[in-house]
Amino acid sequence: MIAPSILSADFSRLGEQVREVATAGANRIHVDVMDGHFVPNLSMGAVVVKGLRPVTQLPLEVHLMVEDPGRFLDGFVKAGSDALIVHLEVLPDPRPMLEHIRKALGKKVGLAFNPDMPVERAEPYLRDIDLALCMTVFPGFGGQAYIPESTERIKKLRALLDQHNPTCEIEVDGGIDAKTIGEAASAGANVFVAGTAVFGAKNGPAAALKELAQLAKGASSSAGSS
Repeated sequence: MIAPSILSADFSRLGEQVREVATAGANRIHVDVMDGHFVPNLSMGAVVVKGLRPVTQLPLEVHLMVEDPGRFLDGFVKAGSDALIVHLEVLPDPRPMLEHIRKALGKKVGLAFNPDMPVERAEPYLRDIDLALCMTVFPGFGGQAYIPESTERIKKLRALLDQHNPTCEIEVDGGIDAKTIGEAASAGANVFVAGTAVFGAKNGPAAALKELAQLAKGASSSAGSS
């Protein structure tokens, strides 16, 4: 399942590009939110989700790369978000917030962690989430290269989820392109955030998305039959 990240889209044609990837088979739209504190960059707010909501029926998932995610939840829910992803790094005990997102707000909930966070730190919370986001670069900027050690981390996460919450999705974000998506899929990831590889592709977003989906599917099938 490909989740195009609009961080790399052409914002002058955002609605058009989102429609294009939706028609090409995107599974959801990934919205990167940065506060300039948790990561050294600023990005979009709830107004972008509000603008996109009438444009697409695809789920809009919001990745909160922020120091205080609780401040932003209500605004993004009101704007039309379907899923909210928060970072383990900023939540000493994420359970109250995970429960609030799921039960009080009625949205899907994801837990993200950076490449330097041991995967085992997420284990106590895996039963409480719909999606585990294993960052494959340090967040903050698009266009970074996939960190090779990520593959082993995905495998570890897959093993933990098979034990605690087999239906939970494993999403990967960072450096996902035609060269790396197969490796991540073989390791156990099943949702792939791709920004530059989709919206920056020479052959256009639709063709790029279809190619990535095919590569991921092929790698997952091979891993399943081996």
